[in-house]
Amino acid sequence: METLKKVAKDIINLNIQGATNIAIEGVKAVVDYGLSFPSNMPESEFVKHIREAEQIIRKTRPTEPAMQNGLKLIEYKLKENLGNGTDQLQHSLKEAADYYIYLLKSTKKQIINYGASLIQDGYTVMTHCHSSLSSQTIIKAFQDGKDIKAIATETRPRYQGRKTARELSDAGIPTTQVVDSAMRWVMRKMNVDMIIIGMDAVTSLGTVINKIGSRLLALAAKEADVPFFVSGSLLKFDSDTMFGKRTEIEERAIFEITKDWENPPKNLTILNPAFESVSRDYIDGLITEQGIFAPELVYKLVKEKYPFMVEY
Repeated sequence: METLKKVAKDIINLNIQGATNIAIEGVKAVVDYGLSFPSNMPESEFVKHIREAEQIIRKTRPTEPAMQNGLKLIEYKLKENLGNGTDQLQHSLKEAADYYIYLLKSTKKQIINYGASLIQDGYTVMTHCHSSLSSQTIIKAFQDGKDIKAIATETRPRYQGRKTARELSDAGIPTTQVVDSAMRWVMRKMNVDMIIIGMDAVTSLGTVINKIGSRLLALAAKEADVPFFVSGSLLKFDSDTMFGKRTEIEERAIFEITKDWENPPKNLTILNPAFESVSRDYIDGLITEQGIFAPELVYKLVKEKYPFMVEY
């Protein structure tokens, strides 16, 4: 349990970043915890422990469907194998985790290749926050021989965009870093040709949930007539939105904002929303393992590719 709790803490504290990495580590933590029990443990007791572990991990990032869907697959396999003994339950959970992690890793390469094909020689590409998919897509285009430049926002208050800027710069791409509030200004001054961001979730209507500031960037792109693309696996589909539930927006600790501020006013209200929605109306296309398509088609493609996510 201590190892599981450490993974949960690392996710909460952003020591583990990126939706794919969070999903992999979260699913692994639950299954590894389950494998630590003796195979002759009573089924009911084993199931109880697994569901407790699922809840601990689930609560770390409620806006990460990639992780939530991995836990749904575990729960699906758990129910499917009830009555076959704890040994079989452990085996089925290990298989489910291995399969899901394989999906996460294999789809990543496909998405990067599709996205890199969109980037043309001479382009200036802008991105926001840190998404390993977005970074690797831009790097792949550069490694393919395209003469490109990149712009990355700082992404306050945790400055995840600095990680993006370092990755792109270390790859040899001429990269510019700007404060978040300079999005619109830099888009016009530096003649941005395309925007690619990642996503933490996508709803049944094709609305994307991503780091705060993403909608602001989308609005600026719309005004400037700059193509706005979102890269991410269909495994980030939020199936709960099929039934009218709205994706929860995480509100993070105000300490992230006040830690460098001496003596902030005691009666001051501080808000620190971590994510926001981007309407499909502002998105030119989703870059996924199934190709590049309009966001309103997401439910149809998820149902065809990953039925366990919508039939659960």
